[in-house]
Amino acid sequence: MLIETETTPNPSTLKFLPGQAVMESGTRDFASPEEAEASPLAEALFSLGDVEGVFFGREFVSVTAAPGSDWRDLKPQVLGVLLDHYAGGAPLFRETAGNGIAVDGDDGAFEADPEDADIVDQIKDLIDTRVRPAVAKDGGDIVYRGFQKGTVYLAMHGACSGCPSSTATLKQGIEQLLKHYVPEVTDVRAI
Repeated sequence: MLIETETTPNPSTLKFLPGQAVMESGTRDFASPEEAEASPLAEALFSLGDVEGVFFGREFVSVTAAPGSDWRDLKPQVLGVLLDHYAGGAPLFRETAGNGIAVDGDDGAFEADPEDADIVDQIKDLIDTRVRPAVAKDGGDIVYRGFQKGTVYLAMHGACSGCPSSTATLKQGIEQLLKHYVPEVTDVRAI
């Protein structure tokens, strides 16, 4: 089995492509070893000790190294864990944990005014069709979390979380796109 790796705009994060689907739908972000207990793969990656975050996309796994870690040492260890997981046919999630806490869920942090339903639908459509596919190429995900008084709230996951260029992507890319197509949008913020 060949697992390809790609760099991401976040120098702390590498994207690993196992050549098969990782998640059938949605995405999943693990920010701590405790959260990783839901997945044997995420748990094994955190057990390496130098891993600060794990993110599952449709066809990739992004791994974020802890500060002070060296990818020259960590990369072969991550590849070993991934090879063992996929060669052994282990499940991605434990039966009791399920995979129900996918990042894709629309549990927005901010409730939109019912009168803004059309605006929210336009925003979600643009994020799902234009933003998320581009961000997934860089090993991350950006998910809609709410709209209030002209401000769109987004959650950043995977390589996007903590990426030095994420603020520029958010303000110069996503905000400009949303303002262009949805004039009611005045600001975009990460939560």
